[in-house]
Amino acid sequence: MSHPVLVRAEKLIRVGDIVGAEAALASLVDSDGDGALVVALDDFAAKDLLAVLRDFDSSKESVVSLLVLPAQFARAIVLERRYGDATHERLQAIINSVIFRADSDPGEFIEAIAAVDGGCDALADYLCDRAEIVEHFFKTGTFGFFDDVDEAAAELNDDERLDELSDPEANRPFLSHSEVSDQDWMELTWLLRYEHAEIFRDVLLILRARARAEEPQLASDETPTRANEQRRPPGEPEEESAL
Repeated sequence: MSHPVLVRAEKLIRVGDIVGAEAALASLVDSDGDGALVVALDDFAAKDLLAVLRDFDSSKESVVSLLVLPAQFARAIVLERRYGDATHERLQAIINSVIFRADSDPGEFIEAIAAVDGGCDALADYLCDRAEIVEHFFKTGTFGFFDDVDEAAAELNDDERLDELSDPEANRPFLSHSEVSDQDWMELTWLLRYEHAEIFRDVLLILRARARAEEPQLASDETPTRANEQRRPPGEPEEESAL
């Protein structure tokens, strides 16, 4: 049977009182200690855990975010897609607030996320608006388009670079961890490539597949403009706006 605190929190979430639900969970820490909440979260529905995590990030700290275990977090974060947030800003905020919390090991969370169904897709969602920079980092070892690059990596073809990801001797950082320690997407990308190379490879290939899938739509969007340009007689200026 679920702990009474979990039952109360679930009911509060149903009526939209996320703050009240978080307070109910926090009360378990006050009465029985941190360990009691950690154990209880195993029985807390992943969708309800996500609802609480979505309402609290690094700017609004929660005891739940501070204590949630990697496996518990992973089961919840892969459900973020259900909210239909095309920007993935909330996803990014949740991941940053949990995996980079004080005294945590980001690697444990990365491994846990990748281990669940849809986990690598969630990591790709996290990086989707940085896909071009992630690709550049993969090719050059740097994030800046005008930075000095890893010449050895830049000379390899794509298949060779992908193969080298699984070779610790070859897949060595050009930038140190301290240089990218922003507790944000840059640090996470660095950790993926150099400490979780197989996961990085999977995420990179997902980002590439998405980019290829978008190409026909982008080409279709450009077609009407080109057609209009072709219909305009040569030398005829564009019509001036009446405004």
